[in-house]
Amino acid sequence: MPVRSWFATQLYCAPLQRTGLARLNAELAVECRQVRDYDAAGRRWSAKHYPGGYTSYASMNELHRFSSTFGGLEQKLQRHVLAFARHLELDLRGRTVRMSDCWVNIMPPTAAHSLHIHPLSFISGTYYVATPRGCPGLKFEDPRLSNFMAAPPRLTSARPAHRAHVTYPARAGNVVLFESWLRHEVPPNQVDDERISISFNFNWS
Repeated sequence: MPVRSWFATQLYCAPLQRTGLARLNAELAVECRQVRDYDAAGRRWSAKHYPGGYTSYASMNELHRFSSTFGGLEQKLQRHVLAFARHLELDLRGRTVRMSDCWVNIMPPTAAHSLHIHPLSFISGTYYVATPRGCPGLKFEDPRLSNFMAAPPRLTSARPAHRAHVTYPARAGNVVLFESWLRHEVPPNQVDDERISISFNFNWS
C-alpha cells in the first residue's frame, strides 16, 4: 500500500498483576471510601466541580505518600509506566520516573467527568477498583480533532484507528495508561452502583 501510518497515539491497557486482584481491590475499595468519609474539603470541592460524585483530586492528591496501601499500588504501577515509556521510545536520559499525584474517584449514578488533560506530567493513567456492570469506560479524543476543519465525517464502519473517539471499558484490576496531553473524559454513570477508580500522574526528574 502507498499509505503509511504516522504520528500514532498509543494507549496501554493491562491487568495490574496476574493474581490477587480481588483481594487488593477489596482493600482499596474500603480505603477509597474511608478517604471520602474523612475528606470534608474534597467533598465540598466535589459538590461544586464534580457534581454527584467524589474526587480527592483537589484535596488529597498524594495518597501514595501517606498510605502504605497506595504506596504499594505506586510500586506496582511504576512497572507498567516504565514498560509503556520503553514502548514509546522515550529518552528519559537516566532520570527517575516517579508518581507525582494519586487521587480517588468515586462515581455514583449520574456522576461524570468532562474532557480534560493532565498538565505537568508525561504519563497519566487510571486503575479500576470497582466497576459495576454497565458503568462507563474511559473515552479518548483524537488529538487532531480541532484541526479537521472541512473534513467529511468518518464512515460508521470505519476502523477504530480512524475514529474520532475510542472508549476503553472500565474493568476492575486493569491499568490504563496514556500520554498526559491526550484529552479524555468519563461519560455519566448510568448504573445504580458506585464506580471506583484511582487516577495518577508520573513525572521524570
